Amino acid sequence: MGYAVSGKTALVTGANRGIGEALVDALVAAGARKVYAAARSISALGPLVARHGSRVTPLQLDVTSAAQIAAAAATAADVDLLVNNAGIVGFFGGEFTDPKWIDGGRQEMEVNFLGTFAFTHAALRLLRSSQAGRIVNFTTVAVPMRLEGEAIYAASKSAIETFTRIVAREVAPLGITCNAVGPSPIKTQLTGNVGAEKIEKLLARQAIPRWAESSDVANVVDFFLRPESAMITGQIIYLGGVG
Repeated sequence: MGYAVSGKTALVTGANRGIGEALVDALVAAGARKVYAAARSISALGPLVARHGSRVTPLQLDVTSAAQIAAAAATAADVDLLVNNAGIVGFFGGEFTDPKWIDGGRQEMEVNFLGTFAFTHAALRLLRSSQAGRIVNFTTVAVPMRLEGEAIYAASKSAIETFTRIVAREVAPLGITCNAVGPSPIKTQLTGNVGAEKIEKLLARQAIPRWAESSDVANVVDFFLRPESAMITGQIIYLGGVG
């Protein structure tokens, strides 16, 4: 990832754990000048700051809060690379017999899709000042695999995919690219809530039937961020060989 980010400033949302935390580590190791690590809780970013010191700037960011989005954008005025990793997942099927499931589904749409939309909108003013602005969004293999029990989650990520493709066309004249990566299952806190039998069935449906690693995601993100990828935009890459 070194050539892609050396000397650049990146911002990663949902950076307090899992893939987001691993991406911050990778960006710092690769020579990023600065990485803004954003999460809903500043204290949750303590381990990243402890590991990397002044190379990491913690940001409190709830992507559903207009005020926090504005404050984060004002702080990260020098950002070149935006990674919209923040997201949540709930397991809601197609039938809603209890209002609480509707509320949970609404929250997924607000965090996953509207959060990505709102923060990208705020960051575009900053990215247009970069010589090679990059946006990387996150989708999921639940979209092409049409996973049962994940109707709302997959729908929110489908919206991100459409958003990615349209924004890519809108920002191309500014020299900014916009792409998305769809991880297959990775051993994180998120997948810890999924039953082992369901995970095994999901892995078996992949062309490469194994767990992914955070480094697999970082590899795709690196590809999107590289200067040579200036002609790559509006693309969705899934891990594991699904589609």
